[in-house]
Amino acid sequence: MLDQLRAMGVFACVVEKNSFSGAARELGITTSAVSQQIRSLEQDMEVVLLHRSTRKLSLTEAGQAFFHSCQEMLSAAERGKIRINELRDDLVGELRIASTPELCANHVIPALSHWMSAHRGLAIHLEADNQYIDLIDGRIDIALRMSSKFDEQQFHVVPLARVEQVLVAAPSYINQATLISRPEDLLNHDLLQINLIKNYQQFAFEHAGTQEQVDMELTSRFTTNNVFAAKSMCLQGHGIARVLYLDIQKDLLNGSLVEVLPEWRLPSYTLCAVMSKREQQPTKIHRCLDALKQYFSQLPGGRVYQEAS
Repeated sequence: MLDQLRAMGVFACVVEKNSFSGAARELGITTSAVSQQIRSLEQDMEVVLLHRSTRKLSLTEAGQAFFHSCQEMLSAAERGKIRINELRDDLVGELRIASTPELCANHVIPALSHWMSAHRGLAIHLEADNQYIDLIDGRIDIALRMSSKFDEQQFHVVPLARVEQVLVAAPSYINQATLISRPEDLLNHDLLQINLIKNYQQFAFEHAGTQEQVDMELTSRFTTNNVFAAKSMCLQGHGIARVLYLDIQKDLLNGSLVEVLPEWRLPSYTLCAVMSKREQQPTKIHRCLDALKQYFSQLPGGRVYQEAS
């Protein structure tokens, strides 16, 4: 049983890293040892979990279902570790977390749900705002921020996930609109612009295969400062939105939204936990960071299995 649990952990790592070699580096074992663990699992269960090729890994239907079970197992183990830490550390007082409304609702609360339930001595304050809050003035312990770079001299910064930008639209819009095969085709379409993005009318595309680059300025009659509003407009078939993959992952999976120009990449961001620099961070911050890192390590910030790493 212990061998199988260990193999499940290896399988989950392969999926998360999208490669056998990446999992081997993460786990500190050889690539052949990783392959052997996966073969043993497949032999024991008499199913194929992964389609392998020289350039790609992809999950079979059985592999997808099994991956969810592995995630649940790892989450249960993490909850057990949290319980042990609760007995060892007296986590009390207030913890103040700042992020955007979308990140708070879609990810921060799910990430910390079990942790908050386990530590009832903590008073949790979530500051959900699209404007950056001064960590000192707002007495913020942890701010979750999305950026391409941070001032690490002023702050203690912990990367949590790489997050891609994607263009999405409702199937109803795509079915009645003219063909979109290149970035220039967007000039003939309605864009749902989110003006929270710096230089939101500027688009820098790079083709995933040829590395061709196309820089464009795209204007639109639709603008909003809220991702939820842009997503609602998108779902109603009013146009194409540029959003973060984290914000629409479930909608892409269930088919309510589809990706536009999937072979063309937009610049990605890094989601980080940002804290004021101090000689020693309180235990409650360390434990909260552990829960956030555990959650985001299992959550793809970009499209998976299109190219092997």
